[in-house]
Amino acid sequence: MSIKKFVILTAVLAMITSCGSGDKGELVGVKGKKWHPEKPYGMALVPGGAFIMGKSDDDLAGVKDAPTKTVTVRAFYMDETEITNSEYRQFVEWVRDSTIRTRLAILADEIGETDPESDGIGQFAFKDADTTDMSVYEKYMLDNYAGMGETGYEGRKLNTDIDLIFDTDEYPDVNYAEVMDSMYLSLEESYNGQRTWDVKKLKFQYQTMDIQTAAKYRELSRSDVIEKQEIEIYPDTTVWIRDFSYSYNEPMHNDYFWHDAYGDYPVVGVTWSQAKAFCQWRTLVKNSYQKERDKQHVNSFRLPSESEWEYAARGGLQGATYPWGGPYTLNDRGCFYANFKPARGDYAADQALYTVEAKSYEPNDYNLYNMAGNVSEWVMSSYDPSSYEYSSTINPSVNDTENERKVVRGGSWKDVAYFLQVSSRDYEYADSARSYIGFRTVQDYMGTDVTQQNGKKGGKRSNIHY
Repeated sequence: MSIKKFVILTAVLAMITSCGSGDKGELVGVKGKKWHPEKPYGMALVPGGAFIMGKSDDDLAGVKDAPTKTVTVRAFYMDETEITNSEYRQFVEWVRDSTIRTRLAILADEIGETDPESDGIGQFAFKDADTTDMSVYEKYMLDNYAGMGETGYEGRKLNTDIDLIFDTDEYPDVNYAEVMDSMYLSLEESYNGQRTWDVKKLKFQYQTMDIQTAAKYRELSRSDVIEKQEIEIYPDTTVWIRDFSYSYNEPMHNDYFWHDAYGDYPVVGVTWSQAKAFCQWRTLVKNSYQKERDKQHVNSFRLPSESEWEYAARGGLQGATYPWGGPYTLNDRGCFYANFKPARGDYAADQALYTVEAKSYEPNDYNLYNMAGNVSEWVMSSYDPSSYEYSSTINPSVNDTENERKVVRGGSWKDVAYFLQVSSRDYEYADSARSYIGFRTVQDYMGTDVTQQNGKKGGKRSNIHY
């Protein structure tokens, strides 16, 4: 092509692309959906800023693994309370119901009962069993990608429009009864004539992407850093027995997780891995809602890093011992600030023998409850005594996938006051569940314009910029 023809073609293309665009040929950027920041339900905004992390010099033992250093963290949202039994039961019931619906749909497919108008198991068949109202894209995805997995049913849509039936007197047919029966413990394992759910069948599957590895080894393909996870998600209620030898705690084992009397108490008996799975589920549920309403996805829910947790626990107070300041654990009326083991082991001195409701005592200045005491909390970080020495000073996060020791923070109902200090570090193994460890989640703030400057000292409020 000659230079003259190329210039003419370029000019024509320029005229075509600019006509009718409304941008007058200017650089105006791509116009996407309008973004409206939304504070997640039950969460508080923690403004970004700098703080002095770690132990003071007078704590000769603690300063060895938590030396002071100035670090800066970005803004994020954090749950105002620890995740409660009621909230975690929502996760458990979602997994249970999804498992039941999947088994119903598979059996309906196998026996050819796929009529959604039927009175039997057919009404629970996969939604894509009838392709009449499918869009072109949905049909394409079904033909080319559905069933690409171990079971042959991956990617197929469940019918969630019809409620599950739990009353045995109302089961629609024998096929439905067969599926429901498979979800319970066998008759031989039943106790006092009551059949209970086989909680080992309540497994949550999800995928994660190891972005750290992908960034470090750029020659890896995307599939190399995508990890599939499957985890049993029911909390271990036997922790109330195992954690305390020669102690009568059977009532807590029997009632604490499932009874409504404890619905607003923090969930315990959850491993670090289960806490991570909960975060994945919460993100999935929220973004499914966003998608249905044609809204942009929200950032993932996750466990906080160790630095984020300590920054949030301090509530903007620089150099404070506890979330409320300190150095004392009693207020001017002689009441304890938190739920822990005071007075040489008098568990009841703070008006609580075990845990208390998640929204108890006064919150700190970020409106976060029980950042000290009640239950210790899993964070994302791995425990390394020297991690403060080599971690970054901006959004520090040390999470070694090979290190099974995961940091827990905040102290619990069975701990002495030292572990309630905002700078105290402790750890537990990732696959361990305890009657005194729970968790709360965080979500990254979208943007960077929420910062706190100069912090607070002696209760004086800082300047927060929005």
